[in-house]
Amino acid sequence: MHNEYPDLSGVLPLAAIPLSLDPEALSKWTVRSLRPETSFKHSKEHDSRAGFSPICATLRRVSACGVPRARPYQVAVQCAGPGGAGRLPFRKAKAGFEKGTRNKEPGINRQLLHSLGLTLSPLAAPAHPLGNGSWRKERDPKTPVALANPKTSETVKHLLDEENADELQTRFGSRMEFGTAGLRAVMGAGISQMNDLTIIQTTQGFCRYLEKNFSDLNKRGIVIGFDARAHPSSGGSSKRFARLAATTFISQGIPVYLFSKITPTPFVPYTITHLKLCAGIMITASHNPKQDNGYKVYWENGAQIISPHDKGISEAIEENQEPWPEAWNDSLIENSSLHHDPYATIKKDYFKDIQKLCFHRNINKETNLKFVHTSVHGVGHEFVQLAFEAFGFKPPFAVPEQKEPDPEFPTVKYPNPEEGKGVLTLSFALAEKEGAKIILANDPDADRLAVAEKQESGEWKVFSGNETGALLGWWIFTCWKNQKQDPSAIKDVYMLSSTVSSKILRAIALKEGFHFEETLTGFKWMGNRAKQLMDLGKTVLFAFEEAIGYMCSPAVLDKDGISAAVIAAEMSSFLATKNLSLSQQLKAVYEEYGFHITKASYFICHDPKTIEELFENLRNHDGKKNIYPKSCGRFKVSGVRDLTTGHDSSQPDKKAILPTSKSSQMITFTFANGGVATMRTSGTEPKIKYYAELCAPPGNSDLEQLKKELEELVNAIEKHFFQPEKNKLQAKAE
Repeated sequence: MHNEYPDLSGVLPLAAIPLSLDPEALSKWTVRSLRPETSFKHSKEHDSRAGFSPICATLRRVSACGVPRARPYQVAVQCAGPGGAGRLPFRKAKAGFEKGTRNKEPGINRQLLHSLGLTLSPLAAPAHPLGNGSWRKERDPKTPVALANPKTSETVKHLLDEENADELQTRFGSRMEFGTAGLRAVMGAGISQMNDLTIIQTTQGFCRYLEKNFSDLNKRGIVIGFDARAHPSSGGSSKRFARLAATTFISQGIPVYLFSKITPTPFVPYTITHLKLCAGIMITASHNPKQDNGYKVYWENGAQIISPHDKGISEAIEENQEPWPEAWNDSLIENSSLHHDPYATIKKDYFKDIQKLCFHRNINKETNLKFVHTSVHGVGHEFVQLAFEAFGFKPPFAVPEQKEPDPEFPTVKYPNPEEGKGVLTLSFALAEKEGAKIILANDPDADRLAVAEKQESGEWKVFSGNETGALLGWWIFTCWKNQKQDPSAIKDVYMLSSTVSSKILRAIALKEGFHFEETLTGFKWMGNRAKQLMDLGKTVLFAFEEAIGYMCSPAVLDKDGISAAVIAAEMSSFLATKNLSLSQQLKAVYEEYGFHITKASYFICHDPKTIEELFENLRNHDGKKNIYPKSCGRFKVSGVRDLTTGHDSSQPDKKAILPTSKSSQMITFTFANGGVATMRTSGTEPKIKYYAELCAPPGNSDLEQLKKELEELVNAIEKHFFQPEKNKLQAKAE
């Protein structure tokens, strides 16, 4: 006969329940069995013998154990500790929940229960088995129960069996922090990692936050996309996480436009504005290592979220951590009228929209220039092929070993084209074989683009993000200028770049007469600012960041490696008709607007305390409070802007104009020789990054001298400001 209430002996320590009791004394208590709550009665004898206050809890939807329907349960425990032996059922409801655990961040142990597919509630009201003051519809017994992820559950059970307190503390001691970049972490068990549970909890919070902000959420809905990442050992994948997120919204009656196939990240912000949706989610970790995944959030304007939404969503997540009744049941979406697949429509409309940026179709059709493209085992292959077709090109040669999505990224150490030649080895080989002169490389979610060109010497030049930004900025402005007949229109034209990127767009704007604006680091700032300007009737032609991110079309208010790739191809083809290479045109841009020589790199540091001390030492130079360095080696410091504290020496009131954030480190030093250097922490990686640039006025064409000057400045910054030996920093591997 089927045992409807299975024995859970040895599965879970009672310490897995958040109690206001002595944890050491409870360390050997284990869940003995589950029975309907009515089978137990409160026992004062047991209470006094154990020497503890009464405890009562319910385990609802014990899906990991195969219980066929939602019912209230009570825990019976086996005591092997100082309280003596015996089965101790407790009845009183409030014990263990009085000290701030209800409606707040559940303790480490309650999260551990959730990770096993168990849901814990206090019996606050005798008439209500779920203890939250309102009845919930009980599951139809004929409906199969969706199981919690068995692989992460087994990981947790194994750690419990091994009594591995350190690893449990690492996984359950603190939750991933939700910020403007959403979430990004390794996939695995625990609330510090990306898994089914943390996706469900995050989406529940996001759902409740959207409900507060949009009265028409149930009409407009949201979009969800995903890349090709998967982590077999934990059972996690971008597709699985996307389906769970969709399940959460659909269970609340909210329409979801869930892509049926992998898509580039830019398709999510495009879909939001194209279909006038309330928000969007993209499940991706971009170019991070293979074990990572992420949860990226966009607002109704098609841009990534900024403050105060990050804080509001984070608070809502804290308040909605108990998985909802249908949370694990992703089959819910299959036949739901709220489930829509936008894949075919968006793919067609996106390429139609970016065709507005095609100005030389005839040249594209006739060009003899050959291109190689790599998607670095990501999602970009099919979409770049379609982009080339939309612009009239023959298809680019695809690197065969890298064109199909593969979450293992087997041919590269890091799936990030920003790392340079090491990622492009196979691309170089294919280009040599086919006689191609241009290589276009997307990162795995296809929102970034790296460009390389074969030089007359036979060597390959990989353009930096700043160099490609200079070329694309020049090209897009030139095309716009050639299309416009009204000279006065330039007064409403804007270009944007982040504060750590090259100032070349500023130089072009000064000479040509359009507007340039600088934002904080990240496309969340550029996307939101671009939308503000567009709403005022302005034309935002282009935005870029040095980390090979480019926004070439107002149809996508985020970086887009697909449109950038095909626009770079058209620029290359056009220049070829003038017998010019990209490198030659870049030099021409610098000669006309002034050389902007840049170098960016980073140090790796896994110790947050060391990073904080490094920046605090710069703010309190030589032990003097709030005094920044006056020099760096032989280079005199002429200005300091600290966007962590809000200090800016160039402003009359010494207060920075750009927004500040105490949660991240960023200091910019200006030098008397025209150099600018920014040091900042990364929001997603254990890196301290730096960006150095030497800006020369037009007419200063001694490029080699400028390069030498910049190299000396960078060496001084590394030696005096980073102090890698003292701080035990690991330099970037070349």
